[in-house]
Amino acid sequence: MRDTFRGGVHPRERKDLSREAALRVFDAKGEMVFPLAQHIGKPAKAIVKKGDPVLVGQRIAEADGFVSAHVICSCSGTVKAVEKRRTISGAMQECIVVDNDGLYTATGDVLDTPLPVDVVTNEEILQAVKDAGIIGLGGAGFPTHVKLAPKEPLAIKYLIANGAECEPYLTCNDQLMRGYAKEIVDGMEVVLKLFPNAQGVIAIENNKPEAIAAMKRAAAGHNRIRVMGLRTKYPQGGERSLIKVIAGVDYPITKLPADVGCIVDNVGTIYAIGRAALYHEPLFRHVLTVTGEAVKEPSNFIVRDGTSFQELIEAAGGIKDGVEAAKIISGGPMMGIAVSTTEVPITKTTNAITVLSSDPVEKADRQMTACLHCGRCTTVCPNGLMPQMMADAVAAGDYERYEKKLYGLDCISCGSCTYICPAKRPLTQTFKQTKAEIMARKRAAQGGQK
Repeated sequence: MRDTFRGGVHPRERKDLSREAALRVFDAKGEMVFPLAQHIGKPAKAIVKKGDPVLVGQRIAEADGFVSAHVICSCSGTVKAVEKRRTISGAMQECIVVDNDGLYTATGDVLDTPLPVDVVTNEEILQAVKDAGIIGLGGAGFPTHVKLAPKEPLAIKYLIANGAECEPYLTCNDQLMRGYAKEIVDGMEVVLKLFPNAQGVIAIENNKPEAIAAMKRAAAGHNRIRVMGLRTKYPQGGERSLIKVIAGVDYPITKLPADVGCIVDNVGTIYAIGRAALYHEPLFRHVLTVTGEAVKEPSNFIVRDGTSFQELIEAAGGIKDGVEAAKIISGGPMMGIAVSTTEVPITKTTNAITVLSSDPVEKADRQMTACLHCGRCTTVCPNGLMPQMMADAVAAGDYERYEKKLYGLDCISCGSCTYICPAKRPLTQTFKQTKAEIMARKRAAQGGQK
């Protein structure tokens, strides 16, 4: 077992802004907007229409393919429209819009008393996860029922609950582990039923001592579950980084975690799995941090999917008087996406809203110079890629070299290369755009073959 992974950086954490803000439930008052594409894979297919009444916990869109996920309504009210609305990416996407009646009337399908873990079968667990519309809540958005069904479940040696929360500013998972440790352990027990040869490891960075203590208390007496403190380093929460540290495996970029005997899920996902399997509760809300130097009251929320950014920022006190919101990010400053408007909906993969009083990228752009060939970007890349050469390939329009020779599609967009670059080159942004372009070309080519 390793002490840490290769590469990585130490950005300013700024978790002090919201670290001690306990989770609080926020119920939106305005209309709710539910994009059909909230996950990796094919967008869900709407199964409601304008004028239909809906309830909390009701499925309003169904998975439309193997890699897809259901969309669950988080409010009660009436479907206002099924139409294109602007989303976090800035694009117009098909969404279900609901007039929220503010009553939050539920379907009544959720159990008051949990089922015992030992009576729930593996088939029931997988079906419950699928029915609940659970996806990876760490930001990747991969449908969880697919991840939990590898070809060889007996070959899985580690179930890793990712509680690293290495992204600067974010503290909602810290608070989730402090306040809902038992429920997370219950979720671990549920998933471990699927993998009888696996050990459960709850991995938490050492800068969260209260969360580590809470999880250790909850895991006491569970022979297959242990809590592991990790060295604080970004991106410790990356899937490959966790596997290198916990399983000691430095596996080829072309492999998947299950290929090397590992399943990795965010602690929020593990919590949701427990709620789905033991309470029959679908995923319609999750934890989220609203933070940043420009926010009056940095907070951690349990928020309903479909809530607008604007309404949640107002719930955190709004913008400080006399302070300009220079940049608003969906997520944190390393891996997040800057949004052009706060009139966009929170989705399952939204783990933070970070409101900055100054824009570090704008400052960096003014100082940008030619590549210095210092090699720092390669040194810090957790996946062992060569960002300098990748950028050169993009500049030359050589996408084949970028993908086949330099493995550019395996970039996890962690931002470490951009952070460390003394020339202030926008490497991560370049790679995000390049990946999108390559994937668009692939989809176009596949469409032409049909």
